[in-house]
Amino acid sequence: FLCFLFFKLSCSEKYILSLGKNITFVHPAFFIIGGLTGIPNITLYYVFLFFVYIVSVVGNTVVMAVIYLDHNLRTPKYIAVFNLAFVDLFGNTALVPKVLDIFLFGHYYIPYNDCLTFLFFCYTCLSLQSFNLVALSYDRMVAIIFPLHYQVKVTHRLILSLIAFFWLLAITIILTAVGLLTRLSFCDSVVIQSYFCDHGPVYRLGCNDLTPNRVIAHLAPVLVLWVPLAFIVGSYCCIGYSLSKTATCRERLKALKTCTSHLSLVAIYFLPALFIFTFGSTILPNARTVSLSLATVMPLTLNPIIYGLQTQEIKESLKKLLKVKIAPQFWRVWDQLA
Repeated sequence: FLCFLFFKLSCSEKYILSLGKNITFVHPAFFIIGGLTGIPNITLYYVFLFFVYIVSVVGNTVVMAVIYLDHNLRTPKYIAVFNLAFVDLFGNTALVPKVLDIFLFGHYYIPYNDCLTFLFFCYTCLSLQSFNLVALSYDRMVAIIFPLHYQVKVTHRLILSLIAFFWLLAITIILTAVGLLTRLSFCDSVVIQSYFCDHGPVYRLGCNDLTPNRVIAHLAPVLVLWVPLAFIVGSYCCIGYSLSKTATCRERLKALKTCTSHLSLVAIYFLPALFIFTFGSTILPNARTVSLSLATVMPLTLNPIIYGLQTQEIKESLKKLLKVKIAPQFWRVWDQLA
């Protein structure tokens, strides 16, 4: 019921939502985003974000197009890679253009429902990226430890089921967090000290009981960050143990080489998040906001670059597509125009 109201209520003016006789929620007409104000030469950072967004759009679109057009890449592993590229593209599109609109063009006021919708899509995409890395770690673990049974253990049905489960899990977690925000009354400040409608700064503005929101604020990182990271670390411990028992030095290096792309993605995604959430209270608020914005934007941009540069199958497929499909069409159009 609360989620339904979240999408249906009008935010044209400040309103009071009453449920029953003793429950009244006061929702503002808008929030004010104030996280990146007062930073010297911040315009250069916005230009950098715009460049990063363009690279993300081009890179993720190329990765998805290559996987879709090359039938040889329609394997369980690259289905997960395709989903990762889609989530990266969707996440950056949900976040960066709105951030640029807010700070570069001075549109600091964001309607209440728009803010919660913005929060939902951004956090859902960030959660899905973490879960996608779990699917890819499972793929690498089975491929190295059980190479002869890989085709049986890692099937299209299994990967698609995992992806569907992760989408459902991420949507459920974030929708619960958003639904709990709708039960808060905002009686005083409406200024969000972040670069977007961040869950923590938003719920701390509430003036009624914040206990459910604190619970989900502590539970969600465990489910989205720590549990996936524990599974990934455990999978690589199993890989290391298996290689130490059964493989020669050359075979170990060859097996580990197939994991470099995934390990790079894991490091880019988890290390900045762990650093910020561990030492964030010791750095200045503006520095923390900029660091957090980079930690959310950069992984979504670097993922397709890493897979494009470090994955031989995608590089070879891209070369083949450029040579066989795209180049002849280009010259055909060129001849017609000439």
